[in-house]
Amino acid sequence: MARGSAADSFTARLRKAMHRARIALRKSAVDYFRGDGSDRLALAGLLVTVPAITWGTVVAPVWCSPVALVLPIVAGGLLLRPASLLGLYAAAAAALIVESIVLGPYTEGPARVTPGTVLVVAACGLFGLLIAQFRARVGVPWRRGGTMLFDLRERIRVQSALPRLPHGWHQEMALRPAGGQSFSGDFVVAARTSGGRTLEVVLTDVSGKGMDAASRALLLSGAFGGLLGSLPPHAFLPAANGYLLRQDWDEGFATSIHLVLDLDSGDYELLSAGHLPALQLHAGSGRWEEKAAEGPLLGVYDGAQFDPVKGSLRPGDVLMLFTDGLVEASGRDISEGIDRLTGEADRYVSSGFEGAAWHLIEAVAKDVNDDRALLLLCRQA
Repeated sequence: MARGSAADSFTARLRKAMHRARIALRKSAVDYFRGDGSDRLALAGLLVTVPAITWGTVVAPVWCSPVALVLPIVAGGLLLRPASLLGLYAAAAAALIVESIVLGPYTEGPARVTPGTVLVVAACGLFGLLIAQFRARVGVPWRRGGTMLFDLRERIRVQSALPRLPHGWHQEMALRPAGGQSFSGDFVVAARTSGGRTLEVVLTDVSGKGMDAASRALLLSGAFGGLLGSLPPHAFLPAANGYLLRQDWDEGFATSIHLVLDLDSGDYELLSAGHLPALQLHAGSGRWEEKAAEGPLLGVYDGAQFDPVKGSLRPGDVLMLFTDGLVEASGRDISEGIDRLTGEADRYVSSGFEGAAWHLIEAVAKDVNDDRALLLLCRQA
């Protein structure tokens, strides 16, 4: 009986020890791939591969070429910190010396360490060291960098989501960055204020396009999202202008249009900071009307004044907000681009505008190398 109890106790202790080891290993792996842990385990693994490759080269140089040492060097450039990388390089250099001594001079036959082999390994080591130093300076390891970019893209997408509207309203937005990239200089922030009765939407076009403007657009979208709803509607653009001026960017300007819509009555105000006019379709006449408010660009000078323009959406009316990438092209006037956009939009008057935003971008500005954004807001009949 005592022997059985001792065996059970030993088995239980063994299971607990294995469980603790598994938890510790998993924690260290998670820390490592997040970039928070030590790279000693990766360094040890790569150091083991160096003598393994050296042994393979000495035994079968035809099948395991001396230049195979670039494999742990390339992996080290992605996995290790600069200090650890130098230790790996020292091991690789020692391996090359051993291979050249054992295999003999390269002039006596093939599959030996040649000057070209040394140059290739050294060049890969240099590139790996540059990559490791860049990661160390930025403070984001490669294991975390892709995750961060993906997270930023998702946060921009979620922040640009339009709030749910009450029955009788339809809204949709389409955004296409320049060059098919994932980041754009155009963004939207929206919120329902005044107890949900008012819809406020801000469409902004940051100077530049694609990845060049994405970092500034990300910063501004967070700031504008915090300002929207926290200030009276007429105070939003002056506050946004002051924030942009304080950044002191070389390319610090942006255009923006701010819609303030009463969801009960359909009455709205538009305030613009150098942005293109909105377009309203009047269901009664079937005609599009430009709604242009007055105001300078954001980030140009302090004390700017933004004068609103008022309107009303009746049942069946449509309001369209867009950025210049949708209607502007070299050698073509903006008015021609607006006419083309309204002409394509007329196709959806009879069938409804559900799903129309993306198709309008495809039809009007599919191959334009600029950021394009389109927001449709319809009051259903």
